[in-house]
Amino acid sequence: MGAVGTTVPISLITTVLNEAGSIGWFLDSLHAQDTTAAEFVIVDGGSTDGTVDLLRAWSAPTGMTVRVIELRGANISEGRNAAIAAASHDLIAVSDAGTELHPAWLSALVAGFAPGVDVVSGFFECRGRTFKQQLIGSVITPLIGEISPEQFLPSSRSVAFRKSAWAAVNGYPEWLDYCEDLVYDLALLDRGATFAFAPAALATWDARPSYSAFAKQYYRYARGDGKAGLWAKRHTIRYVMYGVAIVTVVLLPVSPWPAAVAAALAVAYLAKFWGRVYRSRALFGATLPGALALVPFVVALGDSAKMVGYPRGLSWRRTHRARLALQAPAPRAVS
Repeated sequence: MGAVGTTVPISLITTVLNEAGSIGWFLDSLHAQDTTAAEFVIVDGGSTDGTVDLLRAWSAPTGMTVRVIELRGANISEGRNAAIAAASHDLIAVSDAGTELHPAWLSALVAGFAPGVDVVSGFFECRGRTFKQQLIGSVITPLIGEISPEQFLPSSRSVAFRKSAWAAVNGYPEWLDYCEDLVYDLALLDRGATFAFAPAALATWDARPSYSAFAKQYYRYARGDGKAGLWAKRHTIRYVMYGVAIVTVVLLPVSPWPAAVAAALAVAYLAKFWGRVYRSRALFGATLPGALALVPFVVALGDSAKMVGYPRGLSWRRTHRARLALQAPAPRAVS
C-alpha cells in the first residue's frame, strides 16, 4: 500500500464551515498527493458562503469518490463522527480544511499501519501568510525536536486510525466543543489503542489572523480543558507564576532582588518560545528582530486568555456534572 500513483482503501474525512475563501489550498494539496484516498467524506456544518457548492463542483483526483453531507449546526465532533460513520473503509484519515497537506502526507500515514497499530499520528507545522500569523504560529507550534514520539498525542489536523478503534470509544466527544481531539486521543489510550508516529505526514496550517482572534482561540481551548477536567496542574502553575510576577512588581520599590529573580524566571520561561521563532527565522527574514521582541506579548496574551477560559470551563463542568456522568467517560488523570 502507498506506492506512488496508487489509490488506497482509506477514507479521508473533514468538516467545514464557511471555508470558501480558504479551502482551495486544501483541495489543491489533495491533487498533489503521491497517494490518493479512495474516498473523501466532508460534513458541512451549515455554510452560508458557497462552500458546499464549491465542494460539489470540485473535480476530485482520479480514483477518489467524494461525498458531501450537510449537517447544519453540527459541532466539529458531531461532524467528524457523521463523516466516519458514513465512510466505507476501515482506515480513516482526518485533517482540517484550513490546512495544506504535504505530497507524502497520506502515504506516510498509511505506511504507519504496521500490524497491531491502531492510530498513526502525523505532524504539523505553521506557515503563515502575514507577519502576525507567522509570529503567532511560530510561538505556539512545537518543533519536531520537542516531540517525544512515545508520548505525542496527535491533533486531528493530521491523524489516521482504524474505524474499529473509533467505534470502541464511541467516537469523538460530541458534548465538547473544543479540545475534542485531545479527549478522543486519551479515550483511545485508555482503551489500549496502539499509536505510531509518522513525522513525514506533515500538514501546514495558518494561525489566527489577528491577536484578538488568537486570544479568543486560546480562551476556547482553555475553556475546553476545564470542561473536560484536563491539565489542572498545568493551569494552576500558570496562575501561581503570574501571581508571583504581580506580587514582584508590587514589591519592586522595596527591594530589587525579587525583580531580578522574576526576570530570570521569565527569561527561562520564554526561552522555548524565542527558540521556536528563531529556528523559524526563514519565515521572517528582516522582520525577525521585531518578531523576537513581540514573543513576550504573544505568550502573555495567550496565557491571559487561558486564565480567563479555564475557570469558565470548570464552572460549566460543575453545572453539567449529571449530564457528563451519563454522556462522557471520565477523563484519565491528566495534570
